[in-house]
Amino acid sequence: MKNLYIAEKPSVARQFADVLGVKGNAGAGYLESEDSVVTWCVGHLITMSYPDAYDEKLRKWDLATIPFIPTEFKYEVIPDVSKQFKIVAGLLNRDDVGCIYVCTDSGREGEYIYRLVDQMAKVGNKEKRRVWIDSQTEEEILRGIREAKPLSEYDSLSDAAYLRAKEDYLMGINFSRALSLKYSYVIRNYLKLDKCVIAVGRVMTCVLGIIVKREREIREFVKTPFYRVVGMVNVAGQTFEAEWKAVKDTPYFNSPLLYKENGFKQKKDAEDLVRKLSANGMEATLVASEKKKEKKAPPMLYNLAELQNDCSSLFKISPSDTLKIVQELYEKKLVTYPRTDARVLSTAVAKEIYKNISGLKRYTPMAAYADEVLNVGSYKTIAKTKYVNDKQITDHYAIIPTGQGMGALRGLSEIAANVYEIICRRFLSIFYPAAEYQKLAMTLAKQDEFLFANFKYMLKEGYLKVATNRFARKKDDTKYSPEFIETIGHLKKGDILSLDKFEIKEGETSPPKRYNSGTLILTMENAGQFIEDEELREQIKGAGIGTSATRDGIITKLVNNKYIALNKKTQIVTPTFLGEIIYDVVYYSINGLLRADLTASWEKGLCGVADGSITKEEYTDKMNTFVIKYTNLVKGISNQNQITTVFDRTRVYYKK
Repeated sequence: MKNLYIAEKPSVARQFADVLGVKGNAGAGYLESEDSVVTWCVGHLITMSYPDAYDEKLRKWDLATIPFIPTEFKYEVIPDVSKQFKIVAGLLNRDDVGCIYVCTDSGREGEYIYRLVDQMAKVGNKEKRRVWIDSQTEEEILRGIREAKPLSEYDSLSDAAYLRAKEDYLMGINFSRALSLKYSYVIRNYLKLDKCVIAVGRVMTCVLGIIVKREREIREFVKTPFYRVVGMVNVAGQTFEAEWKAVKDTPYFNSPLLYKENGFKQKKDAEDLVRKLSANGMEATLVASEKKKEKKAPPMLYNLAELQNDCSSLFKISPSDTLKIVQELYEKKLVTYPRTDARVLSTAVAKEIYKNISGLKRYTPMAAYADEVLNVGSYKTIAKTKYVNDKQITDHYAIIPTGQGMGALRGLSEIAANVYEIICRRFLSIFYPAAEYQKLAMTLAKQDEFLFANFKYMLKEGYLKVATNRFARKKDDTKYSPEFIETIGHLKKGDILSLDKFEIKEGETSPPKRYNSGTLILTMENAGQFIEDEELREQIKGAGIGTSATRDGIITKLVNNKYIALNKKTQIVTPTFLGEIIYDVVYYSINGLLRADLTASWEKGLCGVADGSITKEEYTDKMNTFVIKYTNLVKGISNQNQITTVFDRTRVYYKK
């Protein structure tokens, strides 16, 4: 009997075939040796059937036929890949195939891809084992095969995968039909469009809401000027700024004249203070001086969202481009599995981490650092640090270099090489000590007012030696030399310091920033920040909007639907007029779809199904109830004729 290995993509199947020594021509859709057969899907081979597959009458969009909730869902082969499905189905059912090794991507979506194929191919009671790996190195593939568990151990993950797809299907079909039937005629006429289908989704509509709300906050923001007062203090011929603040028991404390404790609303009030401070000589008394050291630890390792955020800001590439690049690095054995939410290592990996570090000695930009880490031996105690935590890992640990695949570096594009470099830098930095800074805080008294000055300089570079990359803008916050700070550090309480002058510095409040593609991904990952209720925020901790595997696709979908615009040069995200109109339609019909807490709670529920704490029946009931309730609610709405007055409020911002 032969073992059959089924991968998610041809490139991954080729890696398995190489490790297993299975050679041959891939043109047949599989590779075979005396004891093994290796085949592959091409992503999804099966999809959910449209409603007309259940009943031809459902082809026509009609309020009378929704809510549509099938008791049993139908699936079909995707026509473009039907040839490969036939090959795979034939192999799965071959009499000489004994054990099936499922080698699709180790995650919810990879599980779903295989289970659909298994279901459609009607595979009988053959032995099925799940290969779960974190990288595509030879050792990891062999370990994954050796330790493969029975596929049935992943049934809960499979249930969550099916439910995620059903949920997106039911909300998409029912809500898109309901809203389109109610509002598309109005929108079509209003925008003079040929056609308009209102596309909504559990995750997509929530993300649209985040973007529109931010744009409206920016529009409504009113800039407020404020005026700060600073004294120029002279010590040993060098000046530094000391800023005035209203503190407790001083004349201006909690004064209505202040914008905040260090700024006035009106310039004339700042001028009054300058006159007061300048009277009776230009001297101030040092009343407090505090010196302390501060440590800054290396950041946590990259998960996909953090990497997408950094790539957006450093390289101005979209989250979907970042995922493509890191997927390529993964398939070339250079890094570990990319679709991960974890920012830590597992205990098991920590024990063997010297292998990853050793491999980087063959990567020129990091060779000296890798060598230093190995010589110092800091990797030996990494398991006792915050960078190793099994409880913070669901499917996979953080994205790190494998230390292998160096031959593939030559074939990488410049941008992929840069992404690999920042992953390596982040990884090696956790084996270095914290950066250390000297901080000095001074308080000066002038009459009954106080001035404050703060200084900071680096004592030890620590991890920054390896973490600092050539792509980021260099920030130099060291205005003063260590020698000068040493001098003022020796000043004692009661010393009298001279002031050259007082200045008024004008500033103004800033509106919130627009999201770029990276900060939007992080916002989706940390959906809890939008929830005021602390208990609810704690409940959905760790459940964002979407998953690491789907977030970039949601942004792409919104761009393709013309609901948002993504500036390719800056990666800044803004809504379109159509996007704002869709937002308003949803706001006045199914506004729960715009709520981050609700969307994140659905995701939390799916995690509960995957870990067995929620039954699939409980989740299904909750999902069906929600879809039925809100579909019926939209059917009863009759605000279509009034809603254009809401659109009019936004139109002024889109006049050409």
